[in-house]
Amino acid sequence: MNSLRSGFLDYSSSRMLTRVKSVYFYIKECGMVSTIELAEEFDTTNRTIQRDLNVLSYNGLVSSPTRGKWKITDKKVSVS
Repeated sequence: MNSLRSGFLDYSSSRMLTRVKSVYFYIKECGMVSTIELAEEFDTTNRTIQRDLNVLSYNGLVSSPTRGKWKITDKKVSVS
């Protein structure tokens, strides 16, 4: 049972990281976007997108100059 749970967490984490990268590139391509726009684009909830944005913000990759609007920062990114 433990290996099944571990496999689920690996898949879930991988899926989240893939989405976070996609969110970053979407913001980079579009400029400033809203949380609602991101949720619609990625067919997920506002809360899920907010968690993704928190990861990006914590790492200095996005900022929110206006409540509910997001843009990328000037921080250099190396993507693998």
